[in-house]
Amino acid sequence: MAEMIDSLREAFAAQFGEGGDIRTYFAPGRVNLIGEHTDYNGGHVFPCALTIGTYAVARKREDRMLRMYSENFPNEGVITCPLDGLTYRAEDAWANYPKGVIRTAADRGYAADAGFDILYYGTIPNSSGLSSSASIEVLTGEVLRDLFGFDYDNIANAKIGQEAENSFIGVNCGIMDQFAIAMGRKDCAIFLDTATLEYEYAPIAMDGARIVIMNTNHKRGLGESKYNERRAECEQALAELQSVVSVGSLGELTEEMFEKCESAIGSEVRRRRARHAVTENARTIRAVAALRDGDLAEFGRLMNASHISLRDDYEVTGHELDTLVEAAWEVPGVIGARMTGAGFGGCAVCIVREESVDALIKAVCERYESKIGYPATCYVAEIGDGPRRI
Repeated sequence: MAEMIDSLREAFAAQFGEGGDIRTYFAPGRVNLIGEHTDYNGGHVFPCALTIGTYAVARKREDRMLRMYSENFPNEGVITCPLDGLTYRAEDAWANYPKGVIRTAADRGYAADAGFDILYYGTIPNSSGLSSSASIEVLTGEVLRDLFGFDYDNIANAKIGQEAENSFIGVNCGIMDQFAIAMGRKDCAIFLDTATLEYEYAPIAMDGARIVIMNTNHKRGLGESKYNERRAECEQALAELQSVVSVGSLGELTEEMFEKCESAIGSEVRRRRARHAVTENARTIRAVAALRDGDLAEFGRLMNASHISLRDDYEVTGHELDTLVEAAWEVPGVIGARMTGAGFGGCAVCIVREESVDALIKAVCERYESKIGYPATCYVAEIGDGPRRI
């Protein structure tokens, strides 16, 4: 890592000049093991932070200008804008994410008293479903906190990132991505109740198994996908259910309660959307209990069931993700596999016996390229810590 940090600091100097108090930071990406599309429905999720993520090199300025550069998008050049009056501009592309965090933090009483120069570099594949956007949001919050001495904690940082994505970017996401990144802990996943933000760390002891991430390399933009449409469908289904049952979110319903009142939902499509939210929440609770009991087989079975529900009831998987997951299911030694993230492309996550990792990657990649026409990318995941100054 030291070599890469030195390289990033050299790149920063090349863009912005040498001298001054130059600081370096990191925030991870995340993968969600189970609990998909439940976070904005008041349910439970079970994500963990990764050792891949986003780096930043930053230095305060004496004026009120922001200068931002990404090593991942060098053709965009340095994006410059005044600290005051930050607005969303399509031509600013990736820089809208840090701009949104800076604006949201200021709206919450954490206004930077000077501009700064900042260089970003991400090791998360873009649009992969591993939360590159939430990573840059939480990272920017960490930079602000350190550069300007703000006293908000990691949960507040996560909330700032979520609000920036909701209000500034226009993606109606829940809290899971930012929370998992801001609160990440090495070798642990986070069992989070998104309705209350009560959480606990659960050690991930796989006992001879590994987590493998399988990237479709099919990119999707959440703002342009049907993500917001799914959320709206769930909100309408909840409103219909509230005519017959007193609940504040779909996450408050047990499967038995839902079966008794689902006829109040006036559309079969909305009924399936709500059914996924309810059953996925129940699966997540059972999966964490199974992991605590050391029952990895049950955890894997619930992962598989999660993918089927996301495919059939929520309809967010698509041909690419289904191809990856169905290929993984056929490999001996695979304990469970499912899509992860919002869907419509991105990644799947698999738990596989250590001795079968190579066979899994070979089989999945061969099947995928033969059916889809371009390669997938697979890599073994490591669970890491949250954001920090390096």
